[in-house]
Amino acid sequence: MHELGITQNIVAIVAEHAKGVKVKRVLLEIGQLSAIMPDAIRFCFDICAQGTVLEGATLEILETPGLGQCRKCSKKIALKQPFGICDCGSTQLDLIAGQELKIKEIEIEEICV
Repeated sequence: MHELGITQNIVAIVAEHAKGVKVKRVLLEIGQLSAIMPDAIRFCFDICAQGTVLEGATLEILETPGLGQCRKCSKKIALKQPFGICDCGSTQLDLIAGQELKIKEIEIEEICV
């Protein structure tokens, strides 16, 4: 399960950016063509966050659909897998969305001084 390693990296990146402040929420964007299983990331998140500033944080995942553009006619088409056939019959598609893995937002506790 490569999602464990991915989740460990996400936790490390968020913890580094939080600079020791408790993290309340993390929003990830995961493309449907990325070969990353959001449920596996959810499963690993709490385990990887233990003992870090992310412990107890809420994980939200936004799944983005796959989108390709035909090289022949330039039409954009929705994709459920990283390949497909355009209405014009071409199989030459460029993937333009759906392979993302991004940390979109990090919400940290407000520090009152």
